[in-house]
Amino acid sequence: MTRGPLMLDLEGPEITPAEREMLLHPAAGGVILFSRNFQSPDQLYRLVSEIHELRDPALLVAVDHEGGRVQRFREGFTRLPPAAWFGQLYEANRRHACEAAREVGWLMAAELRSVGVDFSFAPVLDLGGGAGRVIGDRAFHQRPAVVTELAHAWMQGVHAAGMTAVGKHFPGHGGVVEDSHHELPVDRRRGEDIMGDLQPFERMIGYGLEAIMPAHVVYEQVDSELAGFSARWLKDILRGRLRFQGAIFSDDLSMNAADAAGGHGDRALAALAAGCDMVLVCNDPAGAVQVLETLKEYKDPVAQMRLLRMHGRHGASRDEMHLDPRWQAAVRMIGEYDETLSLSLDL
Repeated sequence: MTRGPLMLDLEGPEITPAEREMLLHPAAGGVILFSRNFQSPDQLYRLVSEIHELRDPALLVAVDHEGGRVQRFREGFTRLPPAAWFGQLYEANRRHACEAAREVGWLMAAELRSVGVDFSFAPVLDLGGGAGRVIGDRAFHQRPAVVTELAHAWMQGVHAAGMTAVGKHFPGHGGVVEDSHHELPVDRRRGEDIMGDLQPFERMIGYGLEAIMPAHVVYEQVDSELAGFSARWLKDILRGRLRFQGAIFSDDLSMNAADAAGGHGDRALAALAAGCDMVLVCNDPAGAVQVLETLKEYKDPVAQMRLLRMHGRHGASRDEMHLDPRWQAAVRMIGEYDETLSLSLDL
């Protein structure tokens, strides 16, 4: 059985019979986990193992686990600082900031790999500051060069722990006020200004970034379509100009910003036609069923090869990880985060 192009979610901490049937559908290719799927590290390990054992090749298992306000698993996992914390450290001590980003990236990935999760949808490569308050402290910094340097260090740590990285939200979500979960964001800046946001993506591609997630944003001076449904952005610019050869994951097709693309089946077809390799449907089981039915005959061997490298590699058990001096040192380093919570993160 080949891996399908749909990543979907689960209702709770165990797979229901209906969900098992969906995950065995030929169009299914992965599972994205949320806080509702988590009770304890041991339970999570069993759940992820069960997902992986359902079929061959195994389904991908992913999560949004950036740190700060976007961290799905808490109890039994280290509390991770938001990306903006590293940007603050950078202003005071560039070398320490890069070291911290590298070690926290490793820690995040090591803890997720210890329970079998393949990858996290991170790092955020959007620019901080400006209008993009919806991104806020999820961004490393407002300057592209600093975002790139910190994200590269973070990715080095992630790679060392056996995990791939997913840069988001291409070509940059930092120039809009609206939250695409609830409304359609439109970036009305000039094309040349928008292109300036591409620097972190372009440089991270050169450093070996494995995957990218486009933004549910319309950049009206470049194309009338949402970036995740735009062949101009994904094929001409990302694949063509930037020469990106990795996997492209759509953002959640159930978000309100995607409504203009039609029903869930139409949205999935449009995203795949534009250049996505895998589409996400979250918090909408009926929508996921619709996409499974629409894509039951869909095949893309090139996308299959791109997605193959997203599987996690070596990973220590939790007991082994807790004895690792690198894990212990990283946890101590994050202790500094708790001591500096009063610092302003007004980015």
